[in-house]
Amino acid sequence: MKKALKIVDAISDYSGRAFSWLAFALVLVLVFEVVARWGFNRPTIWAHLTSQMMGGTLVVMGLAYAHVHRKHLRIDIIYRMFPTRVKMILDISFFLVFMVPVLYVFLTNSAEWAWQSWVMGEVRDESWWYPPAAPFRTIYLLGWCTFTLQCLARFFRDFYFAVRNKPYD
Repeated sequence: MKKALKIVDAISDYSGRAFSWLAFALVLVLVFEVVARWGFNRPTIWAHLTSQMMGGTLVVMGLAYAHVHRKHLRIDIIYRMFPTRVKMILDISFFLVFMVPVLYVFLTNSAEWAWQSWVMGEVRDESWWYPPAAPFRTIYLLGWCTFTLQCLARFFRDFYFAVRNKPYD
């Protein structure tokens, strides 16, 4: 089990680091758009669509990375006052009450969304170049899958700690 958890952590870490380079490309596209729009009065349509796809990819592929490094937001001013075991019990409770339904909705919807996009041959029609939508929708699904795996890994570790009062690994 430890090996499986390490693999999930490695996938989350690697995917977050690999896709973080999209932030640089996103900035370049947006700078190009701003210069074209305000400097030359020649706005582009493709830059907006490209920045949407890059930004969305960056967000969903960064979810698992943020989770493995415990960088998600929480109210630390209250949370840090509790002992570690209470924190784990709170994390388990919040996971079961809030995250499981959210993960279910996003996974099922993004899987259906990606499947239909591939079957229909869907294209993004906001610009003249009509890029295929299926690759972006598949990345969206992949991001939610890696985030779900990382949430399950964290849940297992928290549950182990809550029961045994010692870390799993």
